[in-house]
Amino acid sequence: MTSTEGVQESGDQPCDRMEPVKSTHLPGNATPTGGSCAVLMGSSPKVTANGVHDIEDRILRITGYYGYNPGYSSHRREDGSESHAETPGSETSEESRTFQTCTNTALKVLGGLLMVLCISSSWVGTTQVVKLTFQSFSCPFFISWFSSNWNMLFFPIYYSGHVVITREKQTPIQKFRECSKLFGEDGMTLKLFVKRTAPFSILWTLTNYLYLLALKKLTATDVSALYCCHKAFVFLLSWIVLKDRFMGVRIVAAIMAITGIVMMAYADGFHGDSIVGVALAVGSASTSALYKVLFKMFLGSASLGEVAHFLSTMGFFNLIFISCVPLILYFTKVEHWGSLSSLPWGYLCGLAGLWLVFNILVHVGVVLTYPILISIGTLLSVPGNAAVDLLKHEVIFSVVRLAATCIICLGFLLLLLPEEWDSVTLRFLANIADKKAEDHGEELTESSINTRSRSRANGAVSIPLA
Repeated sequence: MTSTEGVQESGDQPCDRMEPVKSTHLPGNATPTGGSCAVLMGSSPKVTANGVHDIEDRILRITGYYGYNPGYSSHRREDGSESHAETPGSETSEESRTFQTCTNTALKVLGGLLMVLCISSSWVGTTQVVKLTFQSFSCPFFISWFSSNWNMLFFPIYYSGHVVITREKQTPIQKFRECSKLFGEDGMTLKLFVKRTAPFSILWTLTNYLYLLALKKLTATDVSALYCCHKAFVFLLSWIVLKDRFMGVRIVAAIMAITGIVMMAYADGFHGDSIVGVALAVGSASTSALYKVLFKMFLGSASLGEVAHFLSTMGFFNLIFISCVPLILYFTKVEHWGSLSSLPWGYLCGLAGLWLVFNILVHVGVVLTYPILISIGTLLSVPGNAAVDLLKHEVIFSVVRLAATCIICLGFLLLLLPEEWDSVTLRFLANIADKKAEDHGEELTESSINTRSRSRANGAVSIPLA
């Protein structure tokens, strides 16, 4: 069957001969009406220049597909003239989805900025409270051990938040067993508990202990800046051990971090407490980097519940197996304190609480917002500590120390660049160039239109060429 619209669109002339239409129709199906020419060939339709679409029209008419209207075939839908796919309802739903996506992105960014502020504040507070605690209680390993014990609260806090948000009826023991699959399909056994937890717990304790020792030798600003070098060490270890992708810009950032370390050590002439403090801070950054690389190697990308389970397990290991170290240091007079009532429990609990809040924000923030914002929050602790040292402790920074701090921070920022940063930058610059070219073309078009209108106003007549 060849409909009228199909003939006219294909450019054929009206026919002079008409044959009676004898066909059966399915009940309820629409039948085409009217037309200047209709040709029926007994068993098969005549294929004209537009024959493919005419055959499709006949199939659609017989089957009643899409509530058939004459000429409603694929070429119509491709042209979009009679397409019913884009209805006002679908446009509204698409706009609502776009609005919802933009809203979610905006909320995620705002939440990330708030998370950055909280992480930076908690880390600055932790560092400054350590300096205050050392004024009356100079036992860095005991402080590190006491603060690490608070990690046992990580999983109870996670479970409380999980119950409030999801309202699941799992008991704490059931949830704990579910998250213990991080240790294997059989869950956590005594052998796996010691094998998996011991190295990470030791690295965790060493990181904190070396950081506290460095704070006894250097200012909070210098130690926090040197600790930011752990990002460069993570890249180098991941490149060597995990075979991560090589990136030239990150090699440059690692060189800048090493340069800043050397300049920081040179600030006081490579002698005295300065060189010792720099070595301790770099050691803390190194053990922190080793901890993160090993975590990625053996435990992979764990969920928030599994991370909470693991940190609580490390706190439990620290309480059971590492408690002997403070006692040994006490009896050997290396770290001696008086009675338990004479300890500055206010500072100790405040320090441990801030450290726990910092760890919670870091691990929760990675799930809720962008990981790059979490790293920026750690970096912002450097100017935060500098402001406190300058205003409260009246610390005078030398030019060499300031230059070293700026170089380390710049290297830290370079390490935050994504792997495809070069191609993304090139596409961005190309889009800007294309936009400028389009704007320039529009300006030329507008100027030409204005010129023509002025020439017509002055009586000039343009004669078109034949």
